[in-house]
Amino acid sequence: MLFRLIPFARLISAVVLPSSLLLAQPPLSQQPTPSTLTTSQLITRLTAAISNLKTLRAVVDARERIGNKYIPAVSTIKVITKPLQIYLKNQKGVEVLYVTGQNNGDAWVYPAAFPYITLSLDPKGALMRRDQHHTALQIGFGTISDLLEGSDKLLDKSFNRSFRYVGDSTTQRRACYVLRSDYPQFRYISYKAGKNETPATVAARYGCGEYRILERNNLSPSSQLSEGQVIQVPNAYARRTIVLVDPKSFLPISVTVYDDRGLYERFEFSNVITNQPIPAEEFQKGYKGYKL
Repeated sequence: MLFRLIPFARLISAVVLPSSLLLAQPPLSQQPTPSTLTTSQLITRLTAAISNLKTLRAVVDARERIGNKYIPAVSTIKVITKPLQIYLKNQKGVEVLYVTGQNNGDAWVYPAAFPYITLSLDPKGALMRRDQHHTALQIGFGTISDLLEGSDKLLDKSFNRSFRYVGDSTTQRRACYVLRSDYPQFRYISYKAGKNETPATVAARYGCGEYRILERNNLSPSSQLSEGQVIQVPNAYARRTIVLVDPKSFLPISVTVYDDRGLYERFEFSNVITNQPIPAEEFQKGYKGYKL
């Protein structure tokens, strides 16, 4: 989703958590009484706010579970949505620049490590996807819309319909609406691949995200599934999802996702500036201050 978008995660310090915490489910906290806003109204305004984004500047504080470790990353991002242009820089100094129609479809990546030269890498390829739940092209809030609405290819939308507006709260001294999904039927199922299927096409069928299919079945992003091959696939994206929504912009403040093993990923968004012009030169390799 939604959401960390920082290549070269192996350059980032990993936080090892006890297995007991990995398996723990979050307690059911008492929620304040909801206002007159309905679930349908909140989801409609949230998805409209996301779809109406033309530009985005933000800081994304992310934590993703990779194996039995949580990988943290803090990134500053700039995005123009159409045509898609992306710049991001994480706390380790890794920089990524992607501009639609340039560099043969590759992203420019400065790894902030040996060999200290700018690389051209496929944003959907194995190197940029290593230890990543999402691709750089999924930067922003688009994946959150998919969780709420589901894609046209989705076989079962019961997960998407499980979201409920459960109350108002505060986070980091900011008021927010709380949108929550509880989906206890989350589990892994066996799936027999058809012709010309890939992990990405299977993920689209179940709305589960590609990463856990790759991880569970020891596959790479470029894997082509053999017809009849049986793989293990999550039947939905999460067992529990909590989205905190800004009551002014109706954009997400944070997204927290749990699966059968506990916390799967969390993304927090701050310093968000939307639909303000971003100069074209900020999406050029030679822009002042970039090491690309």
